[in-house]
Amino acid sequence: MATTANIHAPLGAATILHVVDAIYSTYENAVQWNATRKTRKVLSELSDAQLADIGLIRGDIRKI
Repeated sequence: MATTANIHAPLGAATILHVVDAIYSTYENAVQWNATRKTRKVLSELSDAQLADIGLIRGDIRKI
C-alpha cells in the first residue's frame, strides 16, 4: 500500500517557485515605484496654494 507521505515535488520545482516569486516581486516593486513616481510628478506640478488645500507642503512630496 502506497502512502502519500513519500510523494515529493519534482526535482527543481522549489527552485522554479523561488524564481517565479522573485520575478513577481520585482514586477510588483516596479509597479509600485511607477505609481509613486507618477503621484510625485502630479503633486510637484501643483501650486503651493493647491498643496495647502490638500494639507501638504512642497517638502512633503518627497515623503510620498
